[in-house]
Amino acid sequence: MPIQVLPPQLANQIAAGEVVERPASVVKELVENSLDAGATRIDIDIERGGAKLIRIRDNGCGIKKDELALALARHATSKIASLDDLEAIISLGFRGEALASISSVSRLTLTSRTAEQQEAWQAYAEGRDMNVTVKPAAHPVGTTLEVLDLFYNTPARRKFLRTEKTEFSHIDEIIRRIALARFDVTINLSHNGKIVRQYRAVPEGGQKERRLGAICGTAFLEQALAIEWQHGDLTLRGWVADPNHTTPALAEIQYCYVNGRMMRDRLINHAIRQACEDKLGADQQPAFVLYLEIDPHQVDVNVHPAKHEVRFHQSRLVHDFIYQGVLSVLQQQLENAATAGR
Repeated sequence: MPIQVLPPQLANQIAAGEVVERPASVVKELVENSLDAGATRIDIDIERGGAKLIRIRDNGCGIKKDELALALARHATSKIASLDDLEAIISLGFRGEALASISSVSRLTLTSRTAEQQEAWQAYAEGRDMNVTVKPAAHPVGTTLEVLDLFYNTPARRKFLRTEKTEFSHIDEIIRRIALARFDVTINLSHNGKIVRQYRAVPEGGQKERRLGAICGTAFLEQALAIEWQHGDLTLRGWVADPNHTTPALAEIQYCYVNGRMMRDRLINHAIRQACEDKLGADQQPAFVLYLEIDPHQVDVNVHPAKHEVRFHQSRLVHDFIYQGVLSVLQQQLENAATAGR
């Protein structure tokens, strides 16, 4: 077979294999787009675990009519324009792949209106031909994305979907993680017409513990030790559960964020675990919800197809900073316990 350029639809479906693993990955990409658009309220409607319908509605800035079709094109994005931008990414999305990839394996409808427009417009695309049609629509300022019949044209992918309950549980977990990242955004999640989660926004300076308890449970909240640690451009905030009172069920709560982006980072996990072991000799996994803020120039987020991992330019510095931050709060807890025991 001679070397040839792949047709756009096939290229998008190959990209979808990396970006769109299951309904939960679609939800993640679309909700992150809503957050990048400045939304303060996001409503998520799911049917049949996301296999039938995923609908994301937000009150963000919207997309202009003449950019709607382009929004569904591959490598089209408003978030970066040069290689320099890639060196210091602050938005959650940046590759311009998600919508094109999703529309190549589903029937996708994008309805949007900006504050400057008198009416909304709707773009429709589906996997077969990738042609985008745009027509007038009724919609407030913001965007609604509907993804119907996910993997309808890739039977092998659809066959690997788990039960409706399992797929929805993955979506539920993604929303939990996002709700922990953005206390300032109201997020509502429904499944088959029933409201499942309602995370109300926490006002500026308000009590974040209420949402933390709603997501992580009262057991975590009762054992949570608040962290506020800073050195130079590095800031660590959040909570670590007292390892002396952490149950195996509680230890499953391990959420870390880098510049607001949810991560599964081994370096961060190792620093936390090492601090717990060195201070308490605790063998079990610590439970934590931690937020690391770092100069965007000092971290590379473009290292994983689904953006689950980052690469720190000064990994040893970051590791030691987190280690010292967790160690200090554990030391304070030990001193408080000793004082209380006198």
